[in-house]
Amino acid sequence: MKPFLFIFAFCLLHVCHGQSSLKVYDIINSISAERIESDIQTLVNFGTRNTFSDTISNTRGIGAARRWIKSEFEAISKSCNNCIDVFYQKDFVTKEANGRVPHDAWVVNVVAIQKGTKYPNRYVIMSGDIDSRGSDTMDFTTDAPGANDNASGMAGTIETARVLSQYKFESSIVYVGLSGEEQGLFGGAGLARFAKEKNWDIIGILNNDMIGNISGVDGIIDNRTFRIFSEPTPPNETERQRTLRRFYGGEVDGISRQLARYVHKTTKSYMPEMSPMMVYRLDRFGRGGHHRPFNDLGYAGIRIMEAHENYTQQHQDIREEDGIKYGDVIDHVNFEYAKKLTAVNAINLASLAWAPPKPKNIAIGGIVEPAAKFKWDKVDGAIGYKIYWRDTTSPTWDNSRYVGDISEFLLEGIVIDNHFFGISSIGKNGFESVVTFPNQILRD
Repeated sequence: MKPFLFIFAFCLLHVCHGQSSLKVYDIINSISAERIESDIQTLVNFGTRNTFSDTISNTRGIGAARRWIKSEFEAISKSCNNCIDVFYQKDFVTKEANGRVPHDAWVVNVVAIQKGTKYPNRYVIMSGDIDSRGSDTMDFTTDAPGANDNASGMAGTIETARVLSQYKFESSIVYVGLSGEEQGLFGGAGLARFAKEKNWDIIGILNNDMIGNISGVDGIIDNRTFRIFSEPTPPNETERQRTLRRFYGGEVDGISRQLARYVHKTTKSYMPEMSPMMVYRLDRFGRGGHHRPFNDLGYAGIRIMEAHENYTQQHQDIREEDGIKYGDVIDHVNFEYAKKLTAVNAINLASLAWAPPKPKNIAIGGIVEPAAKFKWDKVDGAIGYKIYWRDTTSPTWDNSRYVGDISEFLLEGIVIDNHFFGISSIGKNGFESVVTFPNQILRD
């Protein structure tokens, strides 16, 4: 790249970044704790949202809850000149599916798609769970308000749609309420299959499951820390990819881990008061969430949730024993904290949907040299690229260099043996893609 063109692109990038930052801060300031509280209360008022509960009543059960959620998405779409397509996506499950299905039923998801202007088939997804449960997941009649698990995540998803529907994005955003989580991740599995059948190009899914509790069973009260769970590498990677990783690294650099790092970086940049905590595992020990079915099919997906859980308020019938009050009631939800985690989702969805696609076919070389060499395919819509590197033991991308609108670069003075590397693409609006880890070896 000629020097004057590089300087022009660099200056343009910084001007655009300043303008993009203003939009991000506007999104943060538009999230409403009051609206989130109102939505959580509405969901709680349905009594139980067990996936196998009443579907006929207009006031109680999973049917009433999903119809209300659909009506909220439709109202949001109406306010933005029908910018959101709202529909049900469903799959039939039977008692033979597993030991937690009390009777045959439709598992119904509520899907709302805000189509992108440039890449309509590229999707970034935010999900919350519609369903709730009591102590016995087979009991679909007992009250199970599910205020935090997971009316908080569902309310956050609806609120994000309200705010982001006022903007236009290059890629599509999906806001979805998933069902059947408590009985076997049925809703997520159904939507992941649907996406695969429709050939969706999925940037990633941000699964929100419990984003409203700040008082942990461990005695810690914390309204700033939250966890980002992500698996290290995709389960469907090829044997060749596993072999390359053994010799060249990348054990913690799969697509879901890069998505987690993106959320961490965006949050630290725009919400420095928050403390994102990356957890290096698919989910909590021995437990699961609705991002996993997407991971199973090779899509990037993470779980965003509170840092300190209270197990007396999860999967519990409402009761009091030995002075301890059990049950997932709305009194335990901190709406300001739920607002913060909703904002975390909103700014990451927006940043990803405004950004160009990530680079592909990144080759790296530099054996026995004091430099690292890179070559990659250019991306439509990118005005430049940024090379990242970090110590092999660091969880985050700590160093970077903008290199302009080129497709190969020699990073001098950095010993390849001591670092991991990645490359992101930068759009003219200043937003950048998820980092891509090199997937090829550059031969001299």
